[in-house]
Amino acid sequence: MTQTAVHVLLVEDNPADVLLTQEAFEEAHFPHLLSHARDGVAALDLLRGPQAIRPDVILLDLNMPRMNGLELLDILKEDEGLRAIPVIVLTTSRAESDIWRSYNLHANAYIPKPVSIAEFVDVIKTLGNFWFQKVLLPHTPSES
Repeated sequence: MTQTAVHVLLVEDNPADVLLTQEAFEEAHFPHLLSHARDGVAALDLLRGPQAIRPDVILLDLNMPRMNGLELLDILKEDEGLRAIPVIVLTTSRAESDIWRSYNLHANAYIPKPVSIAEFVDVIKTLGNFWFQKVLLPHTPSES
């Protein structure tokens, strides 16, 4: 379908998972721009700051310092300017309470992080195929 680069905001505090995600995106071979925030506070700074970014999709870890993923998700979905951005929870947590709370806060998907590199790449390829090639994402107001 489209070859336009998709802007992804990765909210992740683990440097090894950030590197793995970057490598998986490269291996998946679809056009993308990957921005990174170490926690919810840093993500809000990127989304609301003077040089605010508007990603097409947010990949969100739950277990982070300062502001965790569930707290950020709650803020994002209450914010009229940010709530339309799809949020995909990508986390090690398989706790039923985290799954329920994420969906109750309007996460678009909840994906447990795979343990192997090959499985991680497969998840990113699947995300890319669905979110970046099949789904129509809203444009920012200036692009409409």
